[in-house]
Amino acid sequence: MIDLKVTDVLVQCLENEGVEYIFGIVGKETLDFAESLSKSEQIEFVNVRHEQGAAFMADVYGRLSNKPGVCTSTLGPGAANLITGIASAQLDHSPVVAIIGQAGLNRQHPESHQFVDIVKLFKPVTKWCTQILESQFLPTAIRKAFRTAKLEKPGSIVVTLPENLAAQMIPNLPLSVAPIPEIIPDMDSVKSAVRLIENHLKPFVIVGNGVIRQDAGDALLSFIEALDAPVTHSFMAKGVLPKDHPQQYFTFGFNEQDEVLAGLEEADSLIVIGFDFVEKLPKEWNPKKLPVIHIDTVPAEINEYYPVQAELVGNIKKTLEMLVQQKLPHKTWAPSGGLQEKIKMAYKTEQTDSNLTIENILHIVEKCSNENAIVISDVGAHKVAIARTYQPKKPNRTIISNGLASMGIAIPGSIGAKLACPSDQVICITGDGGALMNISEIETAKRLGLSFIIIVLNDSMLKLEVQIMNKMFGENYGLTFGNPDFVQLADSFGIKGFRGETLSYFEKVFKEALASEEIVLIDVSI
Repeated sequence: MIDLKVTDVLVQCLENEGVEYIFGIVGKETLDFAESLSKSEQIEFVNVRHEQGAAFMADVYGRLSNKPGVCTSTLGPGAANLITGIASAQLDHSPVVAIIGQAGLNRQHPESHQFVDIVKLFKPVTKWCTQILESQFLPTAIRKAFRTAKLEKPGSIVVTLPENLAAQMIPNLPLSVAPIPEIIPDMDSVKSAVRLIENHLKPFVIVGNGVIRQDAGDALLSFIEALDAPVTHSFMAKGVLPKDHPQQYFTFGFNEQDEVLAGLEEADSLIVIGFDFVEKLPKEWNPKKLPVIHIDTVPAEINEYYPVQAELVGNIKKTLEMLVQQKLPHKTWAPSGGLQEKIKMAYKTEQTDSNLTIENILHIVEKCSNENAIVISDVGAHKVAIARTYQPKKPNRTIISNGLASMGIAIPGSIGAKLACPSDQVICITGDGGALMNISEIETAKRLGLSFIIIVLNDSMLKLEVQIMNKMFGENYGLTFGNPDFVQLADSFGIKGFRGETLSYFEKVFKEALASEEIVLIDVSI
């Protein structure tokens, strides 16, 4: 067996894990890693413009590719710049592995240039964070990192490599990749859940992000059609039911105007499937402490507003299939007062005028894009509109930062989406505030030869905060700003830019952009 440089072994371990892209910025402490990557025929290093963008790219790539996204940075400020994206992936349960350079072990004890304790820095926002102290441990650490990132519930992993270990020589021993074992609930638990359903007249189904992660959409449809009870879902689970499904009660999880809560209050039990508490705490949607049937990949978190009476832990898809095989009783009921129609009107799920509003822009996106189109939402007032109004045709086609709700994800996230799904339409919808946080990544996308659409909603303010502050205090402060000319800015990046001044012109430009093989930016003054 031939010994190789540590970073050569690192690259072979990453190849062994099926890595295709690594997003990041090279620094002095990662030069050996970069040199080793240059020899890989499998992995493409994507040199980004800011480490936050690298982490967002890895996050969205991980959500769509069903394997960990990988990002890298050097020590100190480079590592610190990754934190927002790493924390976002952790809270949204997206599998991400970050490889971070670090000062040599010989200068980690005294005060040292650019040295901060990366493990302590990242530990609160990761599933697992470690520093390589013995170079021969590297293959084990990488295998554990990727396995842990994928294990339910998925999340962020950080592995730091001190500079003085990077060029050491070690045996080339990547560990074999074994599939993650699947767990299914025992039949007694399944029968207990069915009996509980039989004993309640008005169950309401709540669907969360876990259904998307477990690719359980078809099994969920079969379960809903067998049960025939009303269904609502979180922001992260958009697309699990067709827009016109008779049991569709749309999205919930808003701070205000959460219309479906009236329906939940009429229920006598809740069937909660793949729901993460980070999406909305039970206190907000189960104040009556209705009995809960918990269906998820991990046991329920103890909570007084989440009184679990039956618990089915394991693969969600197979669990739902097992329930359907038990010949579920029909529990056909509907909340009073025409709630479903009220939600449709409140969410503006159908276009009723030709004004240039975010809702009508979303109707055009929904109408003109194909069923595989991926919409990446940034954070702001438009995120609420996307969660309410926009109805994707398939699950896992609407990407929203929800757990951390971090502005700036949309443009770099679109790069991750396009690399994960190169043949699919990718549509980035961002406010002007979020756009300018990571707009430099347009250069990255242009350099990669990618094509997607960027819709910038331009109102020179943080609109959601303006709305909240006006309601609280009757006025607002510190929430407005000026903007560059986004069309000229697009031109400076070498991409096409248009100004959507009317809804009809926006539709014309949007259709042309969908047919384009370039990046197109559409500036819309709302």
